[in-house]
Amino acid sequence: MKEFRLAEVSIIEAGNAFLPGFMERFNERFALRPVKTQDLHRTLNVPASRLKDILCHCEQRYVGAQLHFHYDRRQIILDRSQLSEGLAGQYVDLYDFGDGRLEVRFKGRVLPYRTFHKDQRVNAAATVENKRLGHALTIIKAQQDLKSQPKVKTNSEKTGYKKTPRQLFVPDYKAEIAAAPTVEMTA
Repeated sequence: MKEFRLAEVSIIEAGNAFLPGFMERFNERFALRPVKTQDLHRTLNVPASRLKDILCHCEQRYVGAQLHFHYDRRQIILDRSQLSEGLAGQYVDLYDFGDGRLEVRFKGRVLPYRTFHKDQRVNAAATVENKRLGHALTIIKAQQDLKSQPKVKTNSEKTGYKKTPRQLFVPDYKAEIAAAPTVEMTA
């Protein structure tokens, strides 16, 4: 930006014309020649088919007694099979690929599964029109919306502070008159 300002460049077309010469001057001034000109990258010792397993997020997850576990606000339920029946209490490998796919594996074998998204909501507009069902879904949606809105508490509510009413000091004149010594007057 400083170079643009020094060259008094203020429009895009002038900037595009100025840039190639600036890059050439910049590279002449700051570029360094490599000590060795040959390519020093190591050869890849991994088969290309295994590369997708390396370039993904992998975690171990504990399988519960009901053959399910949680990942990324989803409940993953393993399909019942001869292999998955013995996995309760075991750890499985979960592969999260860059394209959004998930794979569950146990000792290298891919396991079939179903997912349940915890963020699923009832969409009243997508349901079939039915007078009774529509009313019930409207009530359920309203309840879900109320639950999803966080209740913000004030600091007083958080600490349990209760306001005490203000006490005014009013002297009790009747008590003072009764306690005062009486003086009798004689004529």
